[in-house]
Amino acid sequence: MEQEFDSGLLESAVTELSRLPGIGRKTALRLALHLLRQDKSVGEALGESIVNLCDGIKYCSKCHNISEDELCPICANPLRDHHTVCVVESVKDVMAIENTRQYQGVYHVLGGLISPIDGVGPDQLQIDSLVERIKSGGEVEEVIMALSATMEGETTGFYIYRRLGDTNVKVTQLARGLAVGNDLEYTDEITLGRSLAGRTLFSESV
Repeated sequence: MEQEFDSGLLESAVTELSRLPGIGRKTALRLALHLLRQDKSVGEALGESIVNLCDGIKYCSKCHNISEDELCPICANPLRDHHTVCVVESVKDVMAIENTRQYQGVYHVLGGLISPIDGVGPDQLQIDSLVERIKSGGEVEEVIMALSATMEGETTGFYIYRRLGDTNVKVTQLARGLAVGNDLEYTDEITLGRSLAGRTLFSESV
């Protein structure tokens, strides 16, 4: 049974906090009460930062990574290797790979994985924009499938591989230092870095 509060303001705060992933009502209540115990400026700063985040963050028009400008800092950096595109599921995966400091190419964020059970098809992901980017740009020489070693990741990788079949782009995937069934974002940096360095041709796995 959900706990009800005498204060409508507290109820509203708890309800909104509990919408966040991994935050239940009990945790939301602890967070709300913690904020009430702090100086008023703490809560105001938090609220302002969230509003600024929602207003100021957009998605890169080229790779769909988060950005404050039309192009994200990675796509806009002329020192990055724009001949190599690393395809990932989410922005969190970009952060994980960047933390390895072993990759100097650019990215393409799909925004999810193909999952018929969850009702997610290719048209709901940034796959068409990836194919168009590769076919129209002419500068991409290699596409790295850096997707989770799950059924959904394998399905998505194979679909993209087939879509790129009529191009001369080399399609590779992460070396299998990654355990099957593991999400990329939970892989340690050393293993992820070695997987990047030892990537293999995608065609060898199909």
